[in-house]
Parts: sequence; structure tokens; C-alpha cells
Amino acid sequence: MRPRNLEEYHGQSHILAPGKLLRRAIEADRIQSLIFYGPPGTGKTSLAQIIANQTKSRFERLSGVESNVADMRRVLASAANRLANSGATTLLFIDEIHRFNKAQQDVLLPDVENGTVRLIGATTHNPFFFVNSPLVSRSQIFELQPLNEPEIRELLGQALKDEERGLGHMKFQADEDALGHLATVADGDARKALNSLEIAALTTQPGEDGVIHITMEVAEECIQKKAVVYDGDEDAHYDTISAFIKSMRGSDPDATLYWLAKMIHAGEDPRFIARRIIIHAAEDVGLADPMALVLANAAFHAAEFIGWPEARIPIAEAAIYIACANKSNSVVKAIDSALGDVRSGKTLPVPDHLKDSHYSGAKQLGHGAGYKYSHDFPGHFVPQDYLGADKRFYEPTEQGVEKKIKARVDYWRERFAKIDRGQAKQPQSSE
Repeated sequence: MRPRNLEEYHGQSHILAPGKLLRRAIEADRIQSLIFYGPPGTGKTSLAQIIANQTKSRFERLSGVESNVADMRRVLASAANRLANSGATTLLFIDEIHRFNKAQQDVLLPDVENGTVRLIGATTHNPFFFVNSPLVSRSQIFELQPLNEPEIRELLGQALKDEERGLGHMKFQADEDALGHLATVADGDARKALNSLEIAALTTQPGEDGVIHITMEVAEECIQKKAVVYDGDEDAHYDTISAFIKSMRGSDPDATLYWLAKMIHAGEDPRFIARRIIIHAAEDVGLADPMALVLANAAFHAAEFIGWPEARIPIAEAAIYIACANKSNSVVKAIDSALGDVRSGKTLPVPDHLKDSHYSGAKQLGHGAGYKYSHDFPGHFVPQDYLGADKRFYEPTEQGVEKKIKARVDYWRERFAKIDRGQAKQPQSSE
């Protein structure tokens, strides 16, 4: 049921609808080098074959898993001879192009650059991370999306009717809810849906009337558990944890739980999830609710101690708490501001009265002289110069607990403003 032309191709309307860039380029035969990336079963290989047919190019296929440099050089040499002798163009399709190492990818550069071949690479990995920059810069990148349920449902319907390439030659009856289940659980993977339908057709015994009847029970057996697209070193891993963190930051506990459930279902390391929750508690909740960091840290230790599946409970507890907590990023802004000042400005010397005075000779150097011990004063506070310069890094918000902190900081800063902030004295000579 692989589509033979753009009319039979399903999905990817964002790049192939009438008037879209890729469709215009295909129809005008103006295709140069392309890289398609997206999840399995979204039509990357089919689209490359359609482009070759539409543009009347010789189609050559290599695999990043099986092919080596010798295979590449053989195909490139044939393409050069074909172009020189007959003017015929070659479309070189490389499946799983990210599997080629840097040296292998570099072999392609001269022939892609001079137009000996038109390259189409297909990958489930983000090419900006896994394909050499020179090759990416010479190619147009198109991201293919998972097919939606109506698109997959239509594909299944065509497979049932097609007598030449599908199941139309068989006496077949499929319940609507069964086809709907296949379309849903395939999760955007057209290949998975068609394979499951084929398995159902070939393994189900016909009834007395000779008709193969696909029920919901049969469909559930044939497609089994949904395989979530989630690999530890690929986009789905980072995109999902990003969505999880942004949902907590955005105070949406339901979205937070969904992305958490996806990671749990895919078998993500509970320690990785718990570490991200700890970072989020400090960065995005901060002093608006200091208990968030305490709970996140407790969830980390609990998850490390008990592992899946029970770890889902303390991790979910921490995630929900943080999603529902007051938010403040004042802490991360404060420390980053201070770090930026240290990196770019003149390093401030420590004022003499703050220097260590617990050693012989410190008094002679003037270290510690004039220091005021805070606990000797009312309210355990005394204004004095702690920096040697007038700088402000921490800007408390009025979110949650931090509102009380802000009131104290504002009071202290009013008192600090009245002291004489001179430059820190240079160390005295011992001579």
C-alpha cells in the first residue's frame, strides 16, 4: 500500500498541501538536497520514492545501518557517469542517515555540492544534532509529523478495498470500532496500523459464510500495547521532559501528569525525572514556596530507594505539588546576575572588617577590626558594609512565602542605604 504519487500520499499537509513549498518544488522538478526527519511510519521513504518518480530521476537507496564507504563511492561514481553520458539525474536516498559517522557523511559533500546526486536523507533524529553541519547547510530540512487518526483510518479503508495491493481480494468485514482502535493505538504510525490489519486478516479464521470478521477483540490482540515514541538519546526524550517542565512552570497539573505518565510508560529512569523536578523546584518555584525543594529532594531519594513502579507515587506527588505551587524565578535571576557581575566586572576585595580574624597576626593587619556581630543588636540585625560597593542582585517577588521575605529585605535595604559604602580597604603591610 505504499503510495505511488502525491495523490495517494496521506498526511504532511503542512509541507505537501497545494501551494506549499515542497509540493511546488516537486511539481516544478526543482528539488535539490532534502532531509526528512520524523517518527517511524510517517512516510519518509515513500515520499522520497514519489519524488524520484515525479522528477524522472534514477532512484538509488543506501542504508545508514548497512552501507559503508565503498557502497557510497560505487553509487556516486555511477551517478557521475550517468550524468556525464546521458544527462540523467540520480536521487540518492539514504535511510537512517544519522547512522553514518562524520567521515562517511563527508564523503557525500563534494557530489552533493556539485549536483552529481540529489540527496534525500531520512532520519528519526533531529538532523541539526546528528547530521554534519556542512551537509545540513546544503539541504532543506522538512519535519514529518505523525499521521492523525482520520488519516490512518482512511489508509486502512483503502487497504480493505484495494484488490491489487491490499486486502480487497479477500472476503473481509471489519467493525468500525475495530478500525478505530487500530488507528488510535498506532499512534501516528501508518506502517504499524497496516501491519496490524494484515496480521488480523491473515490470522483470523473465516466464518461459515467465508467472511473474515475483524472485531474489536481481534484488533486488540493484533496491535497489542501502544509503543510510545521515546528513545533516551533522541528528540522525544528531550521534547517530553521539556513539556513536563514547562507544564509544571505553567501551573497545569493535568498536563504535568500526562507527560510524566508518558515518561513512566516509556521506562524513563526515575532518577532522571526526579532530578529535573529538583532543579525546577529551585529554579521556578524558589522562595515563593521553599517546601517545594524539600519535597522534590524527598521524592528523589524515595524514587532511588524503591524504583519503578512504586516510584511513580512520590514523583507524581512532588510534580503535582510543584505545578500547584506559587512560582518565582528570583533565585536563579539573582545568582545569574551575581555570576555575570563577577565574570565581567572588577573583582571586589573583601572589606577588612569581614576578613578572617581567627589567626595570629590578623589583628596586626587590621582584619576583623570594626566588625559588628549581628546577634548583639536588636532584632539580630545591624547595618554595616558587607560588600564594599552598592550592588543589588536579589529582587524578591510578592509570590507566596516570598512576599514576607520581600518585606524583610526592603526594610534591611532601607537601613543599608544609610551607611557609608566606601571601597574596601587594601590589606595593610606587615612591615
